[in-house]
Amino acid sequence: MQHNIEFEPFTLITPNARMSPSVHGGRAKCLQRLIRLDMPVPTTVALSFDTVREIARGQMPEMSSLLEPFGDAPLLSVRPSSADSDWGGPGAILNIGFNNARHRELTEKIGLEAATALYLRFVQSYSVVVARLDPEQFHLPDAPTEAALRSMLEAYEYETDELFPQDPAQQLAEVLRSMARAWDGTTARLLRQAKGAPADAGLGLVVQAMAMGVGRGKSGSGVIQFVDDKTGEQRITGRYLSQSQGREALTKTKEALFITKDDRGLSVEEELPEVFAQLAGYRDLCRIRLREEMQIEFTVEDGELHVLDAIRVQRSNRASVKIAVDLALDGIIPTDEAVMRVDPAILSELLHRQVDPSATPDVIVAGIAASPGAACGRIVFTANEAQASAARSEACILVRRETTPEDIRGMHAASAVITVRGGITSHAAVIGRGLGLPCVVGASDLVIDRKRKVMIAPDGREFREGDVITVNGTSGRVLAGMVPLMEPALDGAFRQLLDWADEFRDIGIRANADTPADAQIARNFAAQGIGLCRTEHMFFEGDRLGVMREMIFAHTAEDRRAVLDRLLPMQRGDFIALFQIMHGTPVCIRLFDPPLHEFLPADKSGHRELAEQLSLPLSEVTSRVEALTEYNPMLGMRGVRLGLSYPEIYDMQARAIFEATVEASRSGDPVVPEIMIPLVSAMREVELVKSRIDAVAAAVRAETGVDFRFRYGVMVETPRAALRAEEIAMHAQFLSFGTNDLTQMTYGLSRDDAGRFMSAYVQAGVYAEDPFHTLDVEGVGELLSMGAERGRKGREDVVLSICGEHGGSRSAISFCRSQKFDYVSCSPFRVPAARLSAAQLAISDRKISASV
Repeated sequence: MQHNIEFEPFTLITPNARMSPSVHGGRAKCLQRLIRLDMPVPTTVALSFDTVREIARGQMPEMSSLLEPFGDAPLLSVRPSSADSDWGGPGAILNIGFNNARHRELTEKIGLEAATALYLRFVQSYSVVVARLDPEQFHLPDAPTEAALRSMLEAYEYETDELFPQDPAQQLAEVLRSMARAWDGTTARLLRQAKGAPADAGLGLVVQAMAMGVGRGKSGSGVIQFVDDKTGEQRITGRYLSQSQGREALTKTKEALFITKDDRGLSVEEELPEVFAQLAGYRDLCRIRLREEMQIEFTVEDGELHVLDAIRVQRSNRASVKIAVDLALDGIIPTDEAVMRVDPAILSELLHRQVDPSATPDVIVAGIAASPGAACGRIVFTANEAQASAARSEACILVRRETTPEDIRGMHAASAVITVRGGITSHAAVIGRGLGLPCVVGASDLVIDRKRKVMIAPDGREFREGDVITVNGTSGRVLAGMVPLMEPALDGAFRQLLDWADEFRDIGIRANADTPADAQIARNFAAQGIGLCRTEHMFFEGDRLGVMREMIFAHTAEDRRAVLDRLLPMQRGDFIALFQIMHGTPVCIRLFDPPLHEFLPADKSGHRELAEQLSLPLSEVTSRVEALTEYNPMLGMRGVRLGLSYPEIYDMQARAIFEATVEASRSGDPVVPEIMIPLVSAMREVELVKSRIDAVAAAVRAETGVDFRFRYGVMVETPRAALRAEEIAMHAQFLSFGTNDLTQMTYGLSRDDAGRFMSAYVQAGVYAEDPFHTLDVEGVGELLSMGAERGRKGREDVVLSICGEHGGSRSAISFCRSQKFDYVSCSPFRVPAARLSAAQLAISDRKISASV
């Protein structure tokens, strides 16, 4: 390991100096690479992580040896060099070594005002940053006069009872000590740990000779990059401060842009064409040799270029994809490296509008970021109001304590959803992700006054129905007013990256899609089929909810069949559309799952409205609703239990599937639907449902004269189904693990209520992560492993997958690959990230295998 190699306390950076980014930091190693490329980098010395730790403890290196490479009377800068630039660090300190003697010397060279301005800036930064004096006492004056300089030096002496230090060695020692201790401060440590830095992350420091960019000839300083940091397109941007010392004071410089001439002055290309040509050449050199787009920091002294630093261009998520793809298309990096360079998490953001990062948000409340994206709209409190708003072409935000299946129509109509209750796998979160709808759940600090139609913020502010707010589902924040948004970025680079990803991944990626609209989104994102179609969601569309309620109130099986016959053509039409959209790829249809009470209104006004629709006494409606009410409905009459109690429901669905199969196969590839039985816990349940479905299939074949194939499967979402997978698999061609319910039942947690205490549990270390957000591979994963192993014993060729919301996460995909699952299925908008994650995992495994 590199950490075991002995390194010098500080190292003069030369092309062949022994250096490592894990010892000296990324900036130091990058400067060495620039020197190796023959760039004009000023003399630089790197201090190792261990040396900086010793400095923080008061053990200073030998200052005379450290200063030796810089000669007599040096002017220096010190910059941080951490292992990862994103971890931050103390700010750079410039012009170390400036003193009275250097002030007199530079006055003769560049003029009194310019020299005085430089000295003032150093005294200010040293006093405030190093000596920790009150900033109020050290404001830079409007004009850099000798009187102002004397005043600032006197202020330093008054505050410290010491003269301003004149010895460069003393100045440098104090700067190094200040920066080392700043890195160890509590605030700095917490900030970098929040960015993923380990607790013991080290800091290196680089001491560099100043190239100030001032002189009597053409001089200045600037930064330049050759790619747009927002879009990733090739474009020259930056800034250049042209200094005309001796003729114009440093504080009155003119700014010139790189791109074109404008009213602020010449571009550096026009003013210093030779320098610009050098910079352009260095850009190409960095791009090819360092294999990255770099921002170059430079100065010009009397026409001579100095490169002070080059850092990786900070970029937006959209630009990250574009830059990685362009580097691969230009042959600078291989395609597998381009795939590895992009964080899958950013793809979800690119699919949706996002809050403009330059906006100043007014935060109303923070909750759980349940579905990414951002939207603005007027507040509504019911699904009906959301539909009415959509009919008026007005964007709205649906605000609910929690959503139920009855709210799906309102969610379709809304631009975003907020709920007070719920977690990452609550109803609102799951449906929001499926619809690509920005969603914030678990905003428990909100209070909803339904009678007054008011939303009350934690700070007491009231937001009424019709007020405009913005939902940031990516960050989990609700904002006041209409905040500027950025549009999605599904460009050619995005698609090219995913095409490359598909070449490397070794596990299938399907989508959970409940409607033809969902299926089209899944198809657009190149899902390899539908892994979960929750058919009950179709019943909330249009007039179907009313028909469904009629069926619930029917007294006999014959009456229920009569009502279901009206739903049959609707379901058949949906399935035909699904099959046609998916063009022969697999479509897995889950039979009816939720408890019936979810289709009934929960409040008294809803009961009255339903009684009017069904022409029934209010008492009868209320009585029926109460009869269907369960203490724990998620463990009650739902799934296969409902299908066995009311078999006519599954009969109707099976007929709709088979008739759609026949119809869709007439105009395209043969359709082979997959029929999945939910909430199974015993083999006998599968046998009973299978026998009825077989009978329906035989009837449809006889009626149409068309033969067709289909596959049976089971949704494994109870622990017992996982434990009894061997015998269940004897009657099922596939097992799809529903990790949402399986996690809920394994933990004994309500996925709708756990959000109220889950953050406290995670913070206390009870759980490493929210198990509804990140698959618990140790607990729930053990059941998955057992279920997979036992399922294969029952049927050697059984197809295995997961279709819960975990399916799109990297950890779940990694687990499924390790267990040799055939595919994962996730929300349509998570498909791109899942494709990329799967590819990266395959590439990593391949590299590990190659190195063994």
